[in-house]
Amino acid sequence: MTSITKEEIHKLLNPMKVIGLGGNPQLNEKVASTLGVPLIETTVHHFSDGEIQVNVAESVRGCDVFVIQSIQDPVNENFMELEIVLDALHRASAHTVNCVIPYLAYSRSDTKTRSREPITAKLIANLLQLTGIDRVLTIDLHASQIQGFYNVPVDHLHAIPLLAQYFLDNGIAAKDDDDVVVVSPDHSGTKLARVFGQYFNAPIAIVDQRGARYDDSVHDMIGDVKGKKCIIVDDLIDTGTRLASSTRSVFAAGATKVYVAATHALLSQDAIKILNGLPLEQIVVTDTIKHEKYPDRMVRISVDRLLAKGIDHIYNDRSIHDIFDEQNRFTKD
Repeated sequence: MTSITKEEIHKLLNPMKVIGLGGNPQLNEKVASTLGVPLIETTVHHFSDGEIQVNVAESVRGCDVFVIQSIQDPVNENFMELEIVLDALHRASAHTVNCVIPYLAYSRSDTKTRSREPITAKLIANLLQLTGIDRVLTIDLHASQIQGFYNVPVDHLHAIPLLAQYFLDNGIAAKDDDDVVVVSPDHSGTKLARVFGQYFNAPIAIVDQRGARYDDSVHDMIGDVKGKKCIIVDDLIDTGTRLASSTRSVFAAGATKVYVAATHALLSQDAIKILNGLPLEQIVVTDTIKHEKYPDRMVRISVDRLLAKGIDHIYNDRSIHDIFDEQNRFTKD
């Protein structure tokens, strides 16, 4: 008699189903292709008054469903689309419903800094959990403590090793390279800069911008960047204002070349125009967010394999920590 493994039983009883929503269709297709699982046909219809109707074309009863949605511009529309699909899957008796959110909007609103200010990241967590989700898989939250806003497991993947690998593979930086300094655009990003710098054994510097608004007349650097090749690292690029100010500060302090590494490219308002006007060598980002147009000298690294590994590990009850170990071995060897 042929024996059957626990994993095979799981796949028979609770098959994997993947749904890709409208936030970033190209990334959805890449992730599904990497997994070798076709996307479920899902129809999204917008009524004339803005209401959203979603139809899932096949049964998900007893299935482990993974819903991929990058909550990007239009943020509220994409978030509501996700919420409606999650409710539909819960009512359709899916075995588990897992949110795969490459970019989780509202993550910057993670604390109360003044009177009568909301903590919107917590509100988003509450709204997602109202639909009965089982898990969240995301990449590079603006603040890691947001994981604590959820009462379900949150698997927080990191794109920093992918970005670091790009700089190593293309000879921009090397291990123990005395010419490279990793720069944080402000004090809150120091931890991220330190982690990124470890891949090159490079020192870090901090742009010490003062005041509520970035003042181009003040160029304060903590750390030595004179005569160095600098990599400004951040979790996201929004309007480009902070990056522009940081770039000018770094050059004013004597840097010879400036590169940028960031996970999420929001590129809102006049970001493309601002970034095109900066004397940067390259801007290296991931494809967590999709746009019709990108700045010059922007390189996009896909996170499809990273997300697919995360989904595969969750589905097969394997530790997500294995992914971190694999990334560290691959990049730091």
